[in-house]
Amino acid sequence: MQDLIIFLSLLALGYIFGRLAEKRHYRSIFKREKKYRSLPVIASKFPPAYKIPHDTALVMGSVVVSVDYFKRFLATLRNLFGGRVRAYETLVDRARREAILRMQEEAARRGGKMVFNIKLQTAAVSQGRKNTVGSVEVLAYGTALIPPRTER
Repeated sequence: MQDLIIFLSLLALGYIFGRLAEKRHYRSIFKREKKYRSLPVIASKFPPAYKIPHDTALVMGSVVVSVDYFKRFLATLRNLFGGRVRAYETLVDRARREAILRMQEEAARRGGKMVFNIKLQTAAVSQGRKNTVGSVEVLAYGTALIPPRTER
């Protein structure tokens, strides 16, 4: 009985602290997305046609986001019964958005006004027994369109 109480207590703590960390990360993402709203990111292979030639540069952002223990526990239960593993959906969403933001930050540092032809690479990093997902790695990369120095 004591072991069950300890397990449930640790599970509750994992839930509480995991939710707090996730909310804090989302607040940071929302704030930075608002900041970089003026730097568009598009998947088109070709940039818009400009009369003035622009420089281009490869920009990228990568992130590894770890799964908290409560989500791992829920995912294990979901795998037993089948169905969508919603516990990982927010994890992948946060990782993708963070990687895109880091790519936008690099483009802004280089003086870019737009990033086109973006690609996302996602990988699950296994950890523990039975190759359970421990982290998600996302790499976002694209081509930054950098105007000539006179236009910056």
